[in-house]
Amino acid sequence: MNLMMWFIILIMFIIGNMIFVSKHKHLLVVLLTLELIVVSIFFLMMMMFNYIEYDMYMLMVFLLFSVCEGALGLSILVSMIRTHGNDYFQSFNLL
Repeated sequence: MNLMMWFIILIMFIIGNMIFVSKHKHLLVVLLTLELIVVSIFFLMMMMFNYIEYDMYMLMVFLLFSVCEGALGLSILVSMIRTHGNDYFQSFNLL
């Protein structure tokens, strides 16, 4: 059972990275894949800390930073939709 959980977490991380690297049109898809990567890293850290019998306080710090990252991404998404009308990457210029 434990080996199966490690395998599932690894597959989650690899799939999240593959989707993130592939070219997408929408910012929302990119943000969702970043959250998938963060959740897989969280599960990995939880399994590792449980295995070495370490305190879970570091996971609270990790969750704090991941929530801040999600809020920042959503604020960028909302401001982009308000200014450009959609969340396409091709609709705004990076210069």
